[in-house]
Amino acid sequence: MTERNEPTEEQIADAWHSAAHVTLAPGPREVTEAAPDPDDEWTLPGGTAWVYLADPKKGLTRPVLLTDGFNSGPSDLDFLWEGLERGPYKLISELRARGRDVVLLGFDERSASLLDNARVVRGAILEALAQRDGQHPLTVGGFSMGGLVARYALAKMEHDEEEHGTKLYFSYDSPHRGAWIPIALQSFAHYIRRLNSAFSNQMNSPAARQLLWQHIAEWGDTPETDKERGTFLAELERVGGWPSEPRKIGVANGVRTGEANHVRPGERAFHGKGLAITGTHLYTQSAGDEQLVAQLRVVTLRKPRIHTSGLPEVDGAPGGTLEGFGILADELNEIPAFIGLGSQADERAHCFVPSVSAVALRDIDTREKLYEPFTDSEESELDEYLCASHNEGHTLVTEELCTWILDRLP
Repeated sequence: MTERNEPTEEQIADAWHSAAHVTLAPGPREVTEAAPDPDDEWTLPGGTAWVYLADPKKGLTRPVLLTDGFNSGPSDLDFLWEGLERGPYKLISELRARGRDVVLLGFDERSASLLDNARVVRGAILEALAQRDGQHPLTVGGFSMGGLVARYALAKMEHDEEEHGTKLYFSYDSPHRGAWIPIALQSFAHYIRRLNSAFSNQMNSPAARQLLWQHIAEWGDTPETDKERGTFLAELERVGGWPSEPRKIGVANGVRTGEANHVRPGERAFHGKGLAITGTHLYTQSAGDEQLVAQLRVVTLRKPRIHTSGLPEVDGAPGGTLEGFGILADELNEIPAFIGLGSQADERAHCFVPSVSAVALRDIDTREKLYEPFTDSEESELDEYLCASHNEGHTLVTEELCTWILDRLP
């Protein structure tokens, strides 16, 4: 049953497909201009490498492999370039200025299993070793999910007794102990699947199930650690957990001081304003039992309420943030107003990768672990790490974090 004068589900679905594509990912939503043509392009099993040489006359001499992160669909060179070169810090230019060859690694499907996409990193490492002029060691790492894919690829190569020639491994705000998408957003994604499945498909993809600390497959499910994550962690452990030959460093887009971001628990973060979505309210995560995180209403008169129990106040935790609520509202507002999906993000962002996860220090299952400050005396699985001086966008490429990595290149 629909309300009087409200568009039908078919009209809404048609408008949604033509005007909006809701998927969650950091970085630019649009590209200002195309990336320059690479000096070389490698076709790899499951992906592509775009090579930018420091000096084309010398060829490949000092390779730095940068691995793409999580999203849906294939990696896009233009978007990679936009995030790495047209933000606060020109990382590609600085690498090349320091005599490093930049190898950007992209996946045919970014939401595929991390174990499958590790083939791309392995293939790029072998190609770099084959084409390298000289014996300068490789640097291999990645952003967000890419840091985990690179970590597994290197560890597996060592386990399989394959030479990887890598002296430095780095991760850039990678969720070593898990990432977080609010249950409110996950439930909304699955609730609107009949109208547009892209958001739900992303949340239920192999990569999302492996990355997220808590996951739901249907809008009314109880949050849990997905079995795909358990499989990935078991396989990572089987190959040693970490590569042992390279030095292992990492950076976090969040602070180590315990300072929360500005997101408060139990606050409304998103609400529907259009006729077809009025009644939808999404809330930030609160601790305790039977905490309301969502009331859902799209088209139908039904308004189910989603509650969680036993989860900490993750949305406000120190760490790299993602504009999950903001992206959802922005995309819905791209749909013509007469369809009735107009929305507002009362709070645009939430913590996506807690600082303690990015520096492989603690699990993220309690408030104490998330918010307690940490010092160098607390042992990380990384050899060395740096946290940002304030909580900022997940994988934001900043001078503070990038120069710290650059100063440690072999």
